[in-house]
Amino acid sequence: MAARYGGREARLLEAGLALAQDRQLPAVFRRLVALAAELTGARWCGVGVFGANKLVVDVIATGSRDPEQPAAASGPKRAAEAAEPERSAEAPESERPAEAPEPEPRRAVLPAPGPGVLRIPVMIQDAPFGDLCVAGKREAVDFDEDDQLALETLAAYAAVAIENATLLMEAEGRARRLEALREVAARLLAGPQLDDLLVLIASHAMLLARADGCTVLIPGAREGTLVIDAAVGIAGDLRGLEVPIDQSVAGQVIQTGKTEVVANLSADSRTFPPAAERGISGSAMYLPLRARQEPFGALVVVRRVGAVAFGESDVELVEGFADLAAVAFDYISVHRELRRLAVLEERERIARELHDGAIQALFAVGMGLQATAARTGEPEVTRRLHGAVGELDRVISDLRSYIFGLRPGVLAGRHIDQALRRLAEEIAMPAGVTTVVEVEEQVAAALSQHAGELVQVVREALSNVVRHARATTCRVSLYWRQGSVGGLPGRVAVLEVDDDGVGFDPRASRPGHGLGNLSARAAALGGSLELESSSGEGTTVRVLIPL
Repeated sequence: MAARYGGREARLLEAGLALAQDRQLPAVFRRLVALAAELTGARWCGVGVFGANKLVVDVIATGSRDPEQPAAASGPKRAAEAAEPERSAEAPESERPAEAPEPEPRRAVLPAPGPGVLRIPVMIQDAPFGDLCVAGKREAVDFDEDDQLALETLAAYAAVAIENATLLMEAEGRARRLEALREVAARLLAGPQLDDLLVLIASHAMLLARADGCTVLIPGAREGTLVIDAAVGIAGDLRGLEVPIDQSVAGQVIQTGKTEVVANLSADSRTFPPAAERGISGSAMYLPLRARQEPFGALVVVRRVGAVAFGESDVELVEGFADLAAVAFDYISVHRELRRLAVLEERERIARELHDGAIQALFAVGMGLQATAARTGEPEVTRRLHGAVGELDRVISDLRSYIFGLRPGVLAGRHIDQALRRLAEEIAMPAGVTTVVEVEEQVAAALSQHAGELVQVVREALSNVVRHARATTCRVSLYWRQGSVGGLPGRVAVLEVDDDGVGFDPRASRPGHGLGNLSARAAALGGSLELESSSGEGTTVRVLIPL
């Protein structure tokens, strides 16, 4: 027996050197199963890799994924049961896990111990990594002690090679991560669009985690929702979809601020239905995005069904990209606000110059014309001068309207009702139109983010009243009612401006720029415009906005 083994000893040494030369895990596994089959004379050889629960989650095998021997019909095997080499002359028994999960397609398993089957544990730093298994001795019924000794030696060599390849892979992963972080940081400082930057971050996170898809979720326009702002890989079709916070894994991650790994999305009731419909049902990890220590979004990385589940090392690798996505969102949001403030400051400057320069000059000209009209004795000259003064008053009124549009600061420190009252005082009251403003506080609070647009709608409507209606009274109302907009039923906010002017027949009149502007502003708010008018009975303009 010793003589027989002596011939293998040199081949085993060569095998150890060959394994040590491989720098990538797939190459180590391929060489390992080929050497094991050669040294033991086995028809089939495989390496079973343990997952997080110490169950065989993947098998790298020679030839077919399943051994040709009858003993191959078995389920996953727990690592604790594989602590010692197994060689049994008894009939094989099927091994079953403690819990029987739903079978996943194309999941390979190792054969159970029995005649013609030998399994040896591969230990890395006293921790089980997997099992090296051979089945079907070519020239004998069963494997002998020399085969077991050769396989044990090969498993020891393999442990060293696997550990080295793993360390190398981790080092290369860290290097790629640093390079990816550098690229993202450079793009961030260059000031690209947020969407492009998040797509870049998602792409790098997917590649580094050896995943098949990645999404970035940020707060949506509607309260209680997230929106998938970036999506790559198999999740690419999900971009732009809304996700409810209270019914999703991403929402729970935001609420707890803790990373969550889901082994099987198809078995989790919180899985986003459109994702399941697109076949995204493998393993996933959800990482929270934080701004000033407060979670506000999520980075989600997914793998296909049948792939190895994510582990702690994967989470550590991607955490930096979740932080980077949060920084990018916060950084670009701040820059957007700064640009907005710069535009507002420029508008304020232009409005101030118009008010202090053009309006004052026109007012002085009007005063001079009025004085001239009082001194002249010619009725025709007096009439023309008064007509010119009236025209100047209209120009000044128009300029004030333009200034109001340039100065949304009318809303600063004021509620919507206060802004509308001031608007009535500036536009309608000087024209002799008594105006009443009625605003329901709850509706005003719900529409606070659209305050600027609402004020512009009322400004346009009041300007139309002053110019065309010849009205004496006008009412501006903001309230809510049950109704529908665009065929969608629900609560509707109503912004209404009605007057007692001369009115008109909407069917007989072509809409002017004023009504066209109102219709466009209503559409920009996601609502619609209603118009009621008849000759001699005034006009009512309503803008319906879904709540």
